[in-house]
Amino acid sequence: MKGITVAEECHVVNILPPVDINGGAVESDYWSMELYQHASIILTLGVTGAATTFTVFQSDDLDGTDEAAIAFDYYAETTAAGDTLGARTAATTAGIAAATTDGITYVIEIDASELTDGYPCLVLKLSNPAVATLASAVAVLSGARYAQAVTPTAIA
Repeated sequence: MKGITVAEECHVVNILPPVDINGGAVESDYWSMELYQHASIILTLGVTGAATTFTVFQSDDLDGTDEAAIAFDYYAETTAAGDTLGARTAATTAGIAAATTDGITYVIEIDASELTDGYPCLVLKLSNPAVATLASAVAVLSGARYAQAVTPTAIA
């Protein structure tokens, strides 16, 4: 059985380059699901000074003009530097309070079909933990509607 070649079969969007989220709430770049059927959002937290809450919002455009929090499913690895994700868990529109262990990973799974009609865009938002906390996230988009060698942008 063959695996996948992410660079050829998916589209990777660096939605939140590594940043210290202390000092204010942080949001990722908005991206569009119009040309993709699924998003796997990989959120990593490095040094974690305190809990942060992360939520996912759908929007009618890439500017967040009209947006609403959505429920989502996720998998979590909350042991330091572990690589075994736990069971699929449902999150409400209130989001998830992340664990405070250093070096943890969350994988959020969202199908484009779960989004409200007319709201094809997504954004990941993290609350201010009020102490140094390093975070980064990428969205791996799959199921391209128009597959091609160079995948189309999702942020413009």
